Amino acid sequence: MSKIDPIFAAVTAPGTPFEIKEQDGLRFFASAPSDLNQLIESARRFNDQVCVVDFDGSQGERRLSFADMFAWRDRLTGHLNIRRGDRVAIAMRNRAEWIVAFLSVIKLGGVAVLLNSRGSCAELLAMVEEATPALVLADGDRAMLLRDAGYEGRLLDLTQPLEDVGTAPDDGLTAGPADPCAILFTSGTTGRVKGALLSHRSLITGLLSTQLTGSMVLHNMAQEYGMSAQELAKQMPAQAILLVSPLFHISGLGSGFLAPFLSGGKTVIMRRWHAAEAVGLIESEKVTQLATVPTMLWDLVNRARLTDANLSSLRNIGSGGQALPLNLLEEVRALCPHALMGVGYGMTETSGAIAQAVGADFLRARTSAGRVLPLVDLRIEAPDGTICGPGATGEIVVRSAVVMTGYWNRPEETAKVFTPDGWLRTGDIGYQDEEGYIFIVDRAKDMVISGGENIYCAEVERVLSEMPQITECATFGIADERLGELLVAVVQADGLDERSIIDWVAGRLASYKAPAHVAFSRVPLPRNAVEKIDKIALRALWPQLAGNN
Repeated sequence: MSKIDPIFAAVTAPGTPFEIKEQDGLRFFASAPSDLNQLIESARRFNDQVCVVDFDGSQGERRLSFADMFAWRDRLTGHLNIRRGDRVAIAMRNRAEWIVAFLSVIKLGGVAVLLNSRGSCAELLAMVEEATPALVLADGDRAMLLRDAGYEGRLLDLTQPLEDVGTAPDDGLTAGPADPCAILFTSGTTGRVKGALLSHRSLITGLLSTQLTGSMVLHNMAQEYGMSAQELAKQMPAQAILLVSPLFHISGLGSGFLAPFLSGGKTVIMRRWHAAEAVGLIESEKVTQLATVPTMLWDLVNRARLTDANLSSLRNIGSGGQALPLNLLEEVRALCPHALMGVGYGMTETSGAIAQAVGADFLRARTSAGRVLPLVDLRIEAPDGTICGPGATGEIVVRSAVVMTGYWNRPEETAKVFTPDGWLRTGDIGYQDEEGYIFIVDRAKDMVISGGENIYCAEVERVLSEMPQITECATFGIADERLGELLVAVVQADGLDERSIIDWVAGRLASYKAPAHVAFSRVPLPRNAVEKIDKIALRALWPQLAGNN
């Protein structure tokens, strides 16, 4: 999608919803509102259309229209008692209450602080203490964890009935583009939680960029079929997305919830992943869009092999977080031949995707992470700071209106990730080809992506080092067909076994962060020239170390 593409030029022409302007070196949508709530309010027009199907397995489901969601949101505002600019934490698993909580906070001009609902009580407390919110909105389980951890601040359990106290008065104000809108947490390589502060403009620009990509795909398809985009849109089935990404992830918040919400789509919430239930929901709810990770796609493929599942409603299947294995791609294409496949690359600090490829664009470069989006400037930097040419490998650095303001209350860490001229260092190593495709070859951050979840080795190693029997430890990822990567650990320790170490980590961090396997070394772990533990050597030794256990 380059600026000389005639379709792109038409879709973004002056006077269109996607008209692009530039200011202070950044491109943005000229007609975009300054306040996310203004964008949200535009969805009232969908009224009686189904907005949310909240599926809870054997407990049944709730079906809520857009009118239902707005009425519920307005009732909840009367209970929040917050001022514009107050931070409000949301600590819930995926459910309708989470969505209503977010909408209510934004309605009142608050800053939504999204907590990892899978975190341990200590992790939840650390995030709350970092953000110091005026209020926490929680479900029953998270409310109990926070109280058990010693949190004594104001908290509302939204799974309990609330009496009707009316709607909070409207202060008549709107947020400015640079005002804070949301804080999403990322552990980072230091092992300490830190919150990426996203402004109203950064979130809105990310959302409208997603819509622009969809509009481009629609216009290109219409051109192939020899009809107008309007005619093709009328023939398209109603949009329905199966939400499987956690809402505290930028992918769940943006492409999983807000993007379909603003387009009048139906969001089908799965409280927990279960392949058989996912297949059933895709069939019964006529799901058209699925954005997930390779792990879940493998589960769907394997389940479909065992049944006569009809997944023909799927029209868009996207994957992010890690590369889509080519053998999995072929399996999915065989299962859903009419679906457009896509890939995206982004991060919390960029409000979502900064590169995407869909359909034919994706199939031309299946191992890529997509092409740079129109409102993003991207360059590849060598270690000495020089800019690399096409095909040369270096760190991916970006500048855009989608980039975060910084890390909440962490000026030193914010300064570390921004270059002197205002570009964000992603920490990812890759290259860009002549056509603008991005290829990720390594991560500068010491991080493992397992089943689509980011696991920071420093965080796990910090917890392991708290075991008095452990002298040295290191964690890293090994390849796994289903999960993409498995986190494993090598320790030098006395009097411990694998299970005790795994349970130690699972008891202090989210369970998915616990090592899948632990190997024991009888000698000190290898170190490199700067006396750091040499994980490259440990990966090479892993088969031998694991075999000795």
